[in-house]
Amino acid sequence: MKWLRQNSDSFEDRRGMSGGGKALLGGGAIGIIVLLLNIFGGETGQSIGNILQQTQGTQTEGQTQTRELSAEEKELGDFSESVLVYNNKTWANIFQNNNMNYEKPGMVIFDDSVETACGSATSAAGPFYCPGDKKVYMDLRFFEELKTRFGAKGGDFAIAYVIAHEVGHHIQKIMGTSDKVRQLQSQRSETEANKLSVCLELQADFYAGVWAHYNKELLEEGDIEEALSAANAVGDDAIQKKCRDM
Repeated sequence: MKWLRQNSDSFEDRRGMSGGGKALLGGGAIGIIVLLLNIFGGETGQSIGNILQQTQGTQTEGQTQTRELSAEEKELGDFSESVLVYNNKTWANIFQNNNMNYEKPGMVIFDDSVETACGSATSAAGPFYCPGDKKVYMDLRFFEELKTRFGAKGGDFAIAYVIAHEVGHHIQKIMGTSDKVRQLQSQRSETEANKLSVCLELQADFYAGVWAHYNKELLEEGDIEEALSAANAVGDDAIQKKCRDM
């Protein structure tokens, strides 16, 4: 993916920082698989919120720098921040063209564990969006797990796709879609409620595709394949197959 350095006032890099809070689950592939099975793709507004709230720990005041980031880690952080800006610019234009105001989401990248308005989470949760504070949370090492454990193709556009997908959940929040779906889910059977969750995921994928459409000039050969591979790797059927094979 072609990109230029962009800066955002709603982006936080907490990697290399130590902080308190209870762990959601132990780290590693098993934790990721268990959570992905439960919350379809490692995130989704209220689904992740319910799980996080069950294990919410004591919030800590401030964090402490514990290690220096490598040059590669710094570049990956710069890339993630830039992708967030590209997303915000695209959606701000779309909203403006429809006489609507766009509210930017925040984004936090972290190591190991993080405190959110939805509770405490570890890296095992995978990337997720918290509707409580309207922020996207990601441990970027998740993408290495995608390659080694789930067989997804590498590449920066796989990361860009996931960020765009999470921003898609933010669009659902500010448009009122996710709240309406949650209300419907409370009135339906578990099977029907799960179908509605899948619909939210598919719409978030659609929004990621909208973003890619409006940013075709950033794409390079193979980028779309990277995004599809990442989406495939964390699909419900793929995760279940991995679990059966373990």
